[in-house]
Amino acid sequence: MTKTNLMLVDDNVLFRKGLGALLGQQADMVVKEDMAGGRDVVQAILRADPDVLILDIKLAGTSGLDIVTQIKSRKPRIKAVLLTASRTEEHVCTAMRIGVDGYVLKDATLEEVLIAVRSAVKDKKYLSPDVSGQLVSGFLYPEQSRSRSTELDVLTKRERGVLQLIAEGRTNRSAAEFLSVSPKTVEKHRASLMLKLGLKNATDVVLVALELGLIDKPSYFSHRAIMVNHHSQPLVAH
Repeated sequence: MTKTNLMLVDDNVLFRKGLGALLGQQADMVVKEDMAGGRDVVQAILRADPDVLILDIKLAGTSGLDIVTQIKSRKPRIKAVLLTASRTEEHVCTAMRIGVDGYVLKDATLEEVLIAVRSAVKDKKYLSPDVSGQLVSGFLYPEQSRSRSTELDVLTKRERGVLQLIAEGRTNRSAAEFLSVSPKTVEKHRASLMLKLGLKNATDVVLVALELGLIDKPSYFSHRAIMVNHHSQPLVAH
C-alpha cells in the first residue's frame, strides 16, 4: 500500500505531537515531519515535499494562509489542509481563494481530519460543516458579514507581522530577532501600525489582534488538550 506522506505545522507542541501520533497509526499515512511556525518553515516544507501539509492559520510571526500561498505557487502538487480554531469568514474565504484543499476546525474528531486528508489526496476539497454553513450564510446574508479585512488592508505585510508578534507578547528586541531586522525597524513599524489603526497602547494592540483573528485568546490551549484514545473521540476537548 502506498502511504501518504504528511507534514504538520503547529505552534502548540502538545497538539502537534499528539495529532502526529494519531495519524501515524493509520495504515495509509506516515508523518514525515512536524514543526512549529517560523521564518524557515516554507523552505522546510519544500525540502520535506509532503503529499499533504496540515497546518494552523495562526503561527508565530507568520500566517498559515501566507505559507499555503507560497507553497501552492512553487509546488502546487502539495495538498494543504488547514486545521485551525479560526472560523472567521475572512479566513475561510481567503483559504478558498488561495486553493486550500481542506478546512477543518480544531474541535473536529480524528475521523473528520482523516476524511479531509484522504479527500485531498483524491483531489477533493473538504470543509468542516460549520465552515461550509458559514460560507452559505455569508452568501445569503452578506449584510450580516462582519469581515474586518478593510482594517488589515491598511497595513503592510511587515506591519501585520509586527502586530501579531507584539500581540503575542514579544518585545521590540525579540520581534526584531525573529524577523532578522533591527529593533529600531520594529519600533518604526509598531508606531506606524498603531497610528493607522488608532491604537494607544499595548492592550489596544492585543484586543485588535484578537478581533482580527491574528491570535487566539491566551487561555485557549490552557483549557484544551488532545485526546489520544479512540479515533472517534474529539481531537481537542475542553
